[in-house]
Amino acid sequence: MESRRLDFDLFVSQFVIDEVSAGDPGAARRRLEVLADIPLLDPSDGVQPLAAELMKRVPLPPKAAADSLHIAIATVNGMQYLLTWNCTHIANAELRFNIDQVCRGFGYQSPVICTPEELLKE
Repeated sequence: MESRRLDFDLFVSQFVIDEVSAGDPGAARRRLEVLADIPLLDPSDGVQPLAAELMKRVPLPPKAAADSLHIAIATVNGMQYLLTWNCTHIANAELRFNIDQVCRGFGYQSPVICTPEELLKE
């Protein structure tokens, strides 16, 4: 997978930075080092309203609030792909239609949501 990293323009959100900063300090430091040179997405005003609507209409459970933010910030910033290992609330085929509908309702095209393995299969 590392060999294909240069095939894409990578971006990360502050939401991801916050998540990888948690837990074991040594592991968090290593995760942050991997993300150090990746530009941050803009947390524009459109992110919170879209995330709130995703929570209501997908629907996502209250514990998935951060997941709705991941989807919203990638969508609002026009990302082509959203990579995740979260197959419960983000890369979930059963939720995909509703995610797309909500994003379109806000005037956005949602990104392709998949795991890194799905995108990087050669």
